[in-house]
Amino acid sequence: MKHWKGMLVFCLLGFGFSLFTTTAFGQTKPFDFSYSVMMPAPHRNAVLATEWSKEVEKRTNGRVKITLFYGGTLTPGDKCYTGVVNSISDIGTSVLSYTAGKFPLTEVIDLPLGYKSGAQATKVINEYYKKFRPKELDDVKVLYLHAHGPGFLMTKKPVRKLEDLKGMKIRSSGTIAKISAHLGATPVAMPIADTYDAISRGVVEGMMSPFEVLDGFRMAEVVKFVTEDYGASYSLGFFVVMNKAKWNGLPPDIQQTIEKINEEWIEKTRTSWDEIDKLGREVGQKKGVQTISLSKEENERWAKAVLPMLDEYVKDKKAKGLPADEALKFCLDRLN
Repeated sequence: MKHWKGMLVFCLLGFGFSLFTTTAFGQTKPFDFSYSVMMPAPHRNAVLATEWSKEVEKRTNGRVKITLFYGGTLTPGDKCYTGVVNSISDIGTSVLSYTAGKFPLTEVIDLPLGYKSGAQATKVINEYYKKFRPKELDDVKVLYLHAHGPGFLMTKKPVRKLEDLKGMKIRSSGTIAKISAHLGATPVAMPIADTYDAISRGVVEGMMSPFEVLDGFRMAEVVKFVTEDYGASYSLGFFVVMNKAKWNGLPPDIQQTIEKINEEWIEKTRTSWDEIDKLGREVGQKKGVQTISLSKEENERWAKAVLPMLDEYVKDKKAKGLPADEALKFCLDRLN
């Protein structure tokens, strides 16, 4: 009888401890998530994704564990967003414009608004999202957004005025193709991974991109000039998103912890974009890449040449019932 009483007490204690730990920590095993990263592992943005994942695991005391898949191996850049929606990955990061037509209002970020830095562009895109909460992003949990430094013209021969660019074949796609065309160039669509060889073989004569590609994609080996065309400088928006059902399945305390980390990573990413742009510029200088700074008057000519893109954006999106004029004004106000 004493033996059975002892067993009963032991079982009750065991059950009580199990109940306590499950209640206290909200789970009996970690939440395991997959993270699809478009960039190769050495890229600074991939490094930041790794550090974010480790920080989440650390601050949740191991209750969340994240496995990263780099270089688009789980989902390529143009399939990353839909991959998160369809649970191919739980978390994903890529470029918004790679999912063509999916984010009509948010296309405002990619317009040639005259960006001056990656820190500025990243601040603008996050403020834009908090202000407008576009429904086009409602099928995921947006963790945070960011945007690269000013995209400039990079070519094999010098471009000092609009006339020099006329008819030149420039690697571009999406919004960048429209910018190229408005500036008088001939857009040639191709993935950035193919651009190094295309420039070296003369298939195209240049590209548009931030300074960081001179190092990160070794473009300093094939381009000879960078035209700092601030009048028409653009940025591309990046997303870091999570499957909505997986997010909703997390306990509130974990959600709060991740939200706090997200805010910190916005700041880290803002700083990072400018750091890698600086590095790209330095690498370019060592490789003999010359930087051409346009005069105030020439910059104004370039800005005027791309101005119709802003009007087209407003007209097209307003026809779809979107507050495009408000979004554009909001972004321009924060850049001035």
